[in-house]
Amino acid sequence: MERGRIAQYLAVFALSLSTAAIGTLSGWPTPVIPKINNNETFVDITKDELATLLAMSPPGYVAGSLVNRFITDSLGRRATILASAVPIICGTIITSFARVSWLLYIMHMLWGVGAGMISTVIGIYLAEIVDKDIRATLSTCTKFMFNFGNLMIISIGPFVSYNAINYSLVMLPVVYFAACAFIPESPYYYLKEGKVDHARKSLLKLKDKETAEQELELMKGHVSKEMRNSTSAWELFTGKQYRKPLVIAFGLKLAQIMTGGRSIQQYMGLITQEIGLDVKVSTLLIIFGAFKFAVGVMSSTVIDRVGRRSVLIYSFLSTGICLAIAGLYFFLQEVIRVDHSVLKAYGTVAFIAIILSNGLSIGFNSIIGVISAEIFPLNVKSVAMTSVNVLSGCLGFVVAKSYQAINNVAGFWGVFWAFASIALAGALFSYMTAPETKGKSLEEIQEMLQINTASSDEDEKLSDIEVIEMVENCRESKESRKGGIL
Repeated sequence: MERGRIAQYLAVFALSLSTAAIGTLSGWPTPVIPKINNNETFVDITKDELATLLAMSPPGYVAGSLVNRFITDSLGRRATILASAVPIICGTIITSFARVSWLLYIMHMLWGVGAGMISTVIGIYLAEIVDKDIRATLSTCTKFMFNFGNLMIISIGPFVSYNAINYSLVMLPVVYFAACAFIPESPYYYLKEGKVDHARKSLLKLKDKETAEQELELMKGHVSKEMRNSTSAWELFTGKQYRKPLVIAFGLKLAQIMTGGRSIQQYMGLITQEIGLDVKVSTLLIIFGAFKFAVGVMSSTVIDRVGRRSVLIYSFLSTGICLAIAGLYFFLQEVIRVDHSVLKAYGTVAFIAIILSNGLSIGFNSIIGVISAEIFPLNVKSVAMTSVNVLSGCLGFVVAKSYQAINNVAGFWGVFWAFASIALAGALFSYMTAPETKGKSLEEIQEMLQINTASSDEDEKLSDIEVIEMVENCRESKESRKGGIL
């Protein structure tokens, strides 16, 4: 194996530790909510307060994404990943001694801030350092580790005390901070800042020496073209060339969040109790987590072979069908009121449909972040990814708060059929708009989407001095525009 490829794998492994930490924190409510309902904790919290607690993570996610917008381009991708550990560490410390609901609100919001920072920057970083033929596979590995963190907390959580769960979380951000301290900075970031020598050194760590200089020349041409354009949010939302990637990224993110996978996982303990199977909730949660983890392993091996677009379409479609089947079970239980002794025999079908829906959703959950990082050019990538994650946080808050409200009005059948409708709509949207980016470089993807960032052929190869001068001219132009506005 080439030395550069090994460096890429090691960098992705370090990043995967951060997503494993986020996955553990994301799965925290799954074993904790049954403990709260069974009065196994010292926290005094009502059902409405619990719904508010779960809804606090999305606003934190938005805040983290907005913070990320400024530090990703100013301090770098690597520094942003390291900074994300700070709110997570603070949140886990609060969890260890919180005894009232409002402290848990703060904890969950801080976790959301860290998750927003990581999810925004990790897609950008991987798209910029990983070879195009393994980009989707390695990006999926970070999602695989997210599911591994989920599996650990879901499997162990039911068998240990509430305090033991919380104390075990403290070391997670410390571990990934230590691992990510050694990853190289993105060469694209260095070129964007005019630091060509730093970019060369970073590239030599990530690529084979024989091709590193050639790739540096290509990167310099790519960066110089894209840096000619404005990087403001106004340009992103008003520029016609960005309209297509915006529609794709926002539409996919809308479908992803509104299918309600996270809410289903968080309330999985209560949902399984409602089905009424003659199996312990702890056992059902382990089955749920193990299946989701297994699907994540399989998806990481086939995603670059099958292609992004196919995975999107079929994972949305299959998720929608499974959610509809689960909704049918609850419709018979809650509306038709079929006798429990008759319906109980089909409870296993409903449970399998639920875990299948959550497991199969890994397909689009893994791919959507990859596509969003690929389809935007460098000059607006940070702004675009932040905007997508802000939308994600807002939608996540809506789903978390409306889940219980819909359940109160229409029951579980209404919740599952609403999620199923959105998943099926996501399949249709993916079929109509999603591009196939498998095996394509970032430059080829921009050309495919007809994003006009190209210049003349003379700009394909630029000297280090020309790149630095171009970056400085771009900065001076932006500063003069700001001065004119002020």
